[in-house]
Formats: sequence, structure tokens, C-alpha cells
Amino acid sequence: MREIFITDVSLRDGIQSLLATRVRTEDTLEIVGVLDKCGFWSLEVWGGATFDVCLRYLKEDPWERLRIFKKHAPNTKLEMLLRGQNVVGYRHYADDVVEEFVKRAYDNGIEVFRIFDALNDTRNMRKSIETAKKVGAIVKGVLSYTISPVHTVEYYVNVAKELVDMGIDIISIKDQAGLLSPKVAYELVKALKSEFPNYPVHLHTQTTADLAEMAQLKGIEAGADMIDTVFYSLSCQTSHPPGETMIYVLREFGYEVKVDEKLYQKAGDLFASIRTKYKKYDVLPPYPDVGVLLHQVPGGMISNFISQLREQGMEEKLPEVLEEVVRVRQDLGYPPLVTPTSQIVGSQAFLNVLHGERYKVVTKETKDYVKGLYGRPPAPISEELIKKILGEEEPIYHIRPADLLEPELPKVREEAIKAGAKSEEDILSYALFPLVAKEFFEFREKGEKLPPEELIEEKRENIPVEFIVTVHGEQYHVHIAGRGEPTAEGRPFFIRLDGKLEEVILRPLKEVENIPSPYGEITSAMEVKPKRPRPVGVGDVTSPISGKVVNVKVSIGQTVKEGDVLFVVEAMKMENEVHSPVEGVVEEVLISVGDVINPDEVAVKIKPIKI
Repeated sequence: MREIFITDVSLRDGIQSLLATRVRTEDTLEIVGVLDKCGFWSLEVWGGATFDVCLRYLKEDPWERLRIFKKHAPNTKLEMLLRGQNVVGYRHYADDVVEEFVKRAYDNGIEVFRIFDALNDTRNMRKSIETAKKVGAIVKGVLSYTISPVHTVEYYVNVAKELVDMGIDIISIKDQAGLLSPKVAYELVKALKSEFPNYPVHLHTQTTADLAEMAQLKGIEAGADMIDTVFYSLSCQTSHPPGETMIYVLREFGYEVKVDEKLYQKAGDLFASIRTKYKKYDVLPPYPDVGVLLHQVPGGMISNFISQLREQGMEEKLPEVLEEVVRVRQDLGYPPLVTPTSQIVGSQAFLNVLHGERYKVVTKETKDYVKGLYGRPPAPISEELIKKILGEEEPIYHIRPADLLEPELPKVREEAIKAGAKSEEDILSYALFPLVAKEFFEFREKGEKLPPEELIEEKRENIPVEFIVTVHGEQYHVHIAGRGEPTAEGRPFFIRLDGKLEEVILRPLKEVENIPSPYGEITSAMEVKPKRPRPVGVGDVTSPISGKVVNVKVSIGQTVKEGDVLFVVEAMKMENEVHSPVEGVVEEVLISVGDVINPDEVAVKIKPIKI
């Protein structure tokens, strides 16, 4: 009787796939304790998007989360997903950052590292694999699965050979978008077991297109030794197969599974009630996304993608953006869509749709990708597109990107301490996400706490979003409209609701008289001037996308050339460089680092130099 080992990924990929990773540590602790008693081979509870989201949105220390998890799960190996040279971020970091992060993660409780590179460029995995083996950890070397003309079974066997040569312990197939069919699962696992008979093969499959359970079963039939599952209340949609079901099926086929399915279901029962607290992130339809077989956007990104499009006021554009994702991915050489390439391709597709012209605005990350700073694209990029994006620059596909990076930690240490870092782990957090970490340190220093999630939701639902208001004898139909972007018909106003000013758009209703507000009497309204002026001239520079300013590269009086970078805006986890449209002198800088800016606001005013 062959034993099949199971890793539970509920509290990492489950919450990332279905709830935008927003679940707080305090809501998981009882569940971690139950999972620890189930008999899993490991629990994947860290890495992926959890690190960023803890700092950025939950205002929690991700290192402390890991230590707490280890305290509550002393009997089970804890596992993390590591993005190779990208660590848990969205760019390549210097080798010293990678080494120190892996060591600190191990010291704080991680015993298993599942290491991947978005391009399957094993050069980007070497340093993290080498370091993890040195500290005594178990390493799963990952094959990031996708479908394209170049991603064949032979291709993946060759990648696996390179990983085995680097000293990995387990070959892991990562089907992040739920594309792995039962047929290919059988063929790929069979080929890997034939080529590497002494290596366990692990299957990580997501249920986006409803292929995962079949793929796992056929993969195990071909010789796979390990699978990933989640408890039932975080299963399916873009997540993973329910472990309770897979345990039942595997035992029926005669495999041995040493997991207590009753305790597993108890963990699922506990989370079922907790999930209702996070309903504003629970935005996916309750049926499979068969469209993923075309657009290939992974489950971990879809829920975030919808949320981010909503922030930009473009939620209805999702189908159009997904169609453009297919085209951009082909343009860029068929990269597997997994962090960070999913964000690179997704953000570029979004900008192409937003501006109605392909590659009119190119993110910094897209440019870096085309240049080779993320590694070798799986298939060649056309010379025409390289020229359009890079201009006269040449790609560097022959170089390991990290070889171009100077050590980062010595430079960042003093800056991190000045920003509020209190430990070596804090310094690493700052090295990975400087602005986000600084904001977290400031929040922590104040001793603040976020209100309970369910209270945030309740308060938001109780705020009126539509009503009639009379201002100086004229009636207006009022909509709360996010950040209050005015349309051609409207003007920005603030309405006081429950003692708080809410920015709204007011539109005259010329044919409506004496319509009562369903929310009660609105007693006053105050017109305000926009925070920044609207663009009127060629030198009025705006952001191409709503986001947070993370870098300002110019000052008043500075002379700039056409194409010079003026400032950088972070949106959808990507950094967007904004370039000068003209040669001229900077007259005004209306933004600072940390500001949120919208596309119709002037950020920098430039006085053009007449030639």
C-alpha cells in the first residue's frame, strides 16, 4: 500500500486565492492548532503574498505571524513559498538579501522551502536553494506549469534536471492557474519518475477550471508522492481540492493517507464562520472559471485583480483586460503567469486597455522584463517589440540578473533603522518593501490597532451611497463615487455623514422636484477645490493610473529632457514610471512620496523650452 503525503495550504494559498490574503492572524490560531494535530506532511502558512499583505493591509508583522504559527503548530513542519531571487517581493534582490531572508525564515520556523522562478530560469533559484540546503531545510524545486508552444513535457524534464543538479530534495509541479489536465499530469509525472526515480514528486494544483482533482488522481496513478489540499471551507473556485474529499477518494483506491479527516473537517468548520467576516474580499463567482484555459491568470491573482480594477473604477473592463492578457503574454514570450510575471503581464494589459493603445505606457517592470532583468523569457520576444520598449538599450539574457546587483543590506541598514526598524527581521522587511515597511513601523510605534474586520464592513454598508440634496435651492442627485473623481457633468463636493466628510459627485436633476431622500435629511454640503489642478497644457504631467507615489525624481527649477523619469507611482503591485512629455524646466511639484494620486490631477508642471 503506497502512502500519499499531504501538505495543507489553506492558510497561505487558500486565503490568497479566495480572500485576497486579507485574513488576520488572530482569526487563524485555533485552526492552526487543529491542523497541527491532523498528521500532515507539512503546513504551508507563509510566503507568497502573505508577507506583503501583512505589512501593507493587515498592519501585522509577518515575522511575528510565523513565530506565532510555529508556537501553535509545534508538531508539523512549516512550509513557505519563496519566489527565488524575488524572495517575497516583485523584483530581483541582491544575493545578500536572499541569503539573509532564507536564514531568518528558517530560524523563525520554516523547515520546508518551496522555491520557484516565474520564468523557470533556474539561475534565479540557485542562491535560495543553496542557502536553504546550507541551513538544513528541505527544498522543493518547482516547475511553474503553463500551456504554450514551448512548455512541453520535455521542457519540464530539462528544468527538473537543472534543479536536481542544484541539490533539491523534492520535484514540485506548481499549477498555479489550474491548467494541468489529467492527461498531461499523468504524462509529466510519469516522465519525471522515469528520469528521477529516487526523487519524490509533489503536485500543487488549483481548482480554477475544475481540473485539479482529476489531475491529482492521475498524477498519483503515475507515481506522484505528495499533493496540496485545503480544508473544505476554503476549497474550489480558484483555490485547491478539498482535502477531506481527496483523502476519501485516495483511500478508496487503496492508497494510505495518514491524515485525520475528522480533525481536518473540524478546521474547515471553524473557518466557515470566520470566512463570513471577510465577505468584501469574497468576490469570486461560485462556479469554475473555464476561461482560465485561455487567459491563464492564476487564482491568487484573480481576486486581487478584481479588487484592483475596482479601485481604478474599471471593474467592468475585466473581460477586455483578460483578453489583452493573452496577447501581452504571447508578446512577452509566454511566461507562466505567476508572481511577479502575472502582475507584470496583468498590469501591462490593464494599461493597454486603459489608454486604448498597446504599449503607449509601459510599466518599469515590463521594461525590466524585456531587458532581461527577470531572466530569460521562455520564448523569444520580437525585435520590433524590444525596440519599441527598450529603444536603443540591448537585452541581457545571457547574464544572471542578480549578478548585476550590488549587496543591498549594508546600504539599507541605517535607513531602515531610521525608518523604525527594531530587529534584523525588520531590516529585511524594509529591504523588501521600503515604503510599506516604513508605514507599518510608524503604525506599530503609535500602538494603533485596526478595528475588527466585521465592524469595518458594517460601517461601510451603513454609509448612504445615493440620495437627493438641495444646495442653494437647486436639487442634485448625489452618488458616493470612491475617491470622488468628477465626470464631465459633475463637480467634487464633500457631504458630511455621521460627522465625517465624504467626497461625492453632484449632478443636477433638472426634471425632478421634491424627491425625498431615502436616507433622511441632508442638511449641508460644502464645495471644495480639488487637491491638485486639472491638466490644461502640454507640460501638465499626470499619472497614467491611480496609485501611490513611491518616488519623486525631480525638483523645482530642474531642467528635464523629453523622456526623463519624473516620478514613480505604485499601482496593482507594480511601479509605473512617469516620463516627461517635453523638454523644459520644472515649475511645480505637487506630489510627495506616500501621496495617492489620480489620473486627472497634475503631479508635475513643466515649462517647455521652445526650440
